[in-house]
Amino acid sequence: MAIAFESRVRRRRAIAIVALCFSVLAFALTTVGFFGAPAEAQNVRPPANAVENGIATEGGGVVGREVPNEELTDGAVPGGSRGINSDADLWRYVRGVEVPDFDATVSIPNEQAAILVQSQGDEWRSIRNGALSTYGLYGLAGMLGALVVFFVLRGRIKVDHGMSGQTIERFNGLERFGHWLLAVSFIILALSGLNILYGRYFLPDLIGAEAFASLSQAGKWAHNNVAWAFMLGLVMVFFMWVLHNIPSKIDLQWIAKGGGLFSKNVHPDSRKFNAGQKLIFWSTILLGASLSLSGIALLFPFETAMMGKTFGVLNVFGFGLQTNLTPLQEMQYQTIWHGIVGLAMITVIIAHIYIGSLGMEGAFDAMGSGQVDLNWAKEHHNLWVDEVQAAEKSSAKPSGSGAAATPAE
Repeated sequence: MAIAFESRVRRRRAIAIVALCFSVLAFALTTVGFFGAPAEAQNVRPPANAVENGIATEGGGVVGREVPNEELTDGAVPGGSRGINSDADLWRYVRGVEVPDFDATVSIPNEQAAILVQSQGDEWRSIRNGALSTYGLYGLAGMLGALVVFFVLRGRIKVDHGMSGQTIERFNGLERFGHWLLAVSFIILALSGLNILYGRYFLPDLIGAEAFASLSQAGKWAHNNVAWAFMLGLVMVFFMWVLHNIPSKIDLQWIAKGGGLFSKNVHPDSRKFNAGQKLIFWSTILLGASLSLSGIALLFPFETAMMGKTFGVLNVFGFGLQTNLTPLQEMQYQTIWHGIVGLAMITVIIAHIYIGSLGMEGAFDAMGSGQVDLNWAKEHHNLWVDEVQAAEKSSAKPSGSGAAATPAE
C-alpha cells in the first residue's frame, strides 16, 4: 500500500512540474511577442502604398479588391472573404440600393426588412428638423412681428361714429357653436402640434424633463382625439357659410381700399363677409381639409396611399415625382405635409384672432353674444345690414297693405 501511494505521489509531482514548465514557456513566448515586436507592427492600418489585396487611391486609401463571381462560394459575402468592392457599395447594400450581381433578400413577407438603413428616413429627419422647423418659425415670428408693427402704427380700429347702443344679430347660436367648436379644437391641436415640433428644444429646461414627458403624452392624446372635433367644426362652418363666401366684384373694391384697415373713415361696401373674411374662410377650409386628410392617414398608419396618388396627379403637370411609394415613405411624406399645412394654418389664424379681438373694437361681440353694435355693422358690413333691415320690414308689413290680397278659392 505504501509503495502504491508513493508511486501516485511521484506521478502527480511529475505532471505538476511539466505543467509548470509549459506555463512558464508560454508566458515567455507571449512576453517576447509583445515587447519584442517592431513598433510599426502595432499599427493595424495597412501602409499607404499597400495594394496586395486592394486598389490604392490617391489619398493613400485602399478599397477592397474586386473578386470575380466564380471565386465566390456558397455562404461567402459579396466580394469574397475580404468584403465587398468598396465602402460605397457597402452602404448601397445596407440602404437597399440595387448593386450589380447582388440581391438583398429576406425569407419573410415584408421585403422592406432587407433594407437596414432607409435613406428616405435621413431625408425626412433633415427636412423636419431643418427646413420645416426653421421656416415654420420664421413664418410664425414674421406674422407676430407684422401684427405688432400694425398695432403700433394703426392702433386699435375704432368705430368711427361711436357705439350707437342699438344691436343687430350677427350670428345665431348654431353658428357660434360651430365656430367655437372649430376654434377651440384648433387651438388645442396647434399648441400640442407646436410642442411636438419645438417643445423639446426648451421646455425640458423650463419645466423639467418629467413634466415635459407628461405634458407631451397628454398633448399626444389630445391631438389624436380632439382632431375629430376639429373635423366636425370644419364641416359645420363650411355648410353654414359657404354661400356667403362666394367671391364677387365687391371684394375687389374692398381689397383695393385695403378694407379700410389702414385709414380712418374709409369703409368699403361689404355684405355678411368681406373679402378679408372670405380669404380667412377659404384658407381655413382648404388648409383644414388637407390637414384633416393627412391627419387621418397618420391616425391609421400604413393604410393609405394618398401621397403617391397626389404625386401622380402632379406629374400630369410635369413635376416628375415618384409615385410607387412604400408605406413607410407614405408616412414620412404625410408627416412633413401635415407639419407644413399646420404651420401655415396657425400663421393665418393668428391674424384672424388678432382682428377678432384686440385689433378691432366691437368685433368679438359677433362671436361672443352674437349681437353687434349697429354702427359697427354699418361701417364694416353695410350691404348686409341693408339686407337684414329690408327683410325685417318686409316681414313686419301688414298683410292687408301693399299688393292686393290673394282671393280665397
